[in-house]
Amino acid sequence: MLNNSKVFRDLDQQEFSWVLYDVGNSAFTMLACSLIPIWFKSIAIGTGPGQITSDAATGMWALGTSVVTVIVALIGPVFGALADKKDMKKIFFTTSVAIGVCGCIINGFATSWVLFLIIYILTKVAYSASLTFYDSMLNDVTTEERMDEVSSYGYAWGYIGSCIPFLIALIAYILGPDMVGILSSGVSKFIGFAITAIWWMLVTLPLIKVYHQRNYVETEDNKVSYAFVKIYNTWKTIFTEDKKVLYFLIAFFLYIDGVGTIIDNAINIGTDLGLDTVGQVVFLLLTQVVAWIGSLVFAKLSKTQDTVKLILICIAGYFAICVYALSLQHLWQFGIMAFGIGCFQGSIQSLSRSYYSKIIPAENSGEYFGIYDIFSKGASFIGSAVIAAVKFAGGTINVAVSLLTIFFALGFVFLKMADKQPNQNA
Repeated sequence: MLNNSKVFRDLDQQEFSWVLYDVGNSAFTMLACSLIPIWFKSIAIGTGPGQITSDAATGMWALGTSVVTVIVALIGPVFGALADKKDMKKIFFTTSVAIGVCGCIINGFATSWVLFLIIYILTKVAYSASLTFYDSMLNDVTTEERMDEVSSYGYAWGYIGSCIPFLIALIAYILGPDMVGILSSGVSKFIGFAITAIWWMLVTLPLIKVYHQRNYVETEDNKVSYAFVKIYNTWKTIFTEDKKVLYFLIAFFLYIDGVGTIIDNAINIGTDLGLDTVGQVVFLLLTQVVAWIGSLVFAKLSKTQDTVKLILICIAGYFAICVYALSLQHLWQFGIMAFGIGCFQGSIQSLSRSYYSKIIPAENSGEYFGIYDIFSKGASFIGSAVIAAVKFAGGTINVAVSLLTIFFALGFVFLKMADKQPNQNA
């Protein structure tokens, strides 16, 4: 059994099952940032009935992803607040996973780009909602002393585990056009979606089976208006009283904006240096493997080192990556940059998640993680605007990425400020 192996010997059943969900949902993440946009364009672009131009397809895809961000920002805190009630978190979590898995399978059948995009939006919203509930479960499945380690294990095994269904989907995608009658491009698309959905579902079942909500809000109010009143009071508390949470959220928004922007634009830097499609896939897999190792290293360090100190190290690492981007002229240099991104990518996210879990009220974790996701999911738009402005002004993407040092520097300062504030929810 996997949970009896040496790597997982320190995890109890609930912790292990919780970690497994990161392995499941990361498969969809991997597919969404690689093959799904390609499949969408293959359906949308053309001169046939209902098809559109390449530029229009790119615009519609960008619009779709923006719609997801807006919907998640609106519903996250509301559903999170409702899920904080006794025995509700598992129901919300299971429902969102079920919608996501079903949407993933249905998308494999879509032949219209409009239908494909609508189903993808619903699937991505359900996926994002499941992460809100999943992240908020950390307070229930482990102790405060073990949060850093368990959270890091989640990201670590999510990175490496997601490579398995992705490679199967990738092989089907590559072989599809050359094996008409055996694996047509349509069938290979379905295989990619189906294997991801099945993987996602199977590794979620253990958590659904063993999860028990230990922290919850005692209330008999079943009205949706209850959630809005609760959210208003929580925002008021954060802005007027809980400076530790406020400063952390500001810091998180700044440095995660930088992280997201670098990840989103790393491929563009490589392409400018001559990176082809095969190289892009190699880059993606390289960062996944390195992120797996990096997260495991930080999981061990979290046993003896302060969480804030480790996050600050990750921020400093990304600061150095932005400075290094200025000197990029060759593909081998880009490889070094990709390695650096992988070293800190999972660690900065996992440690941020566990640190936030420690400074919020455990019984309101669903609502608070709904707020957290607003700062997380919508973060990279400022960094992307900086990239766009520099490019329109005639600058290189290398220079644009180097300007992200501002975000990391400010994030560093605000995190130090948060660390100095007392924890009102200890």
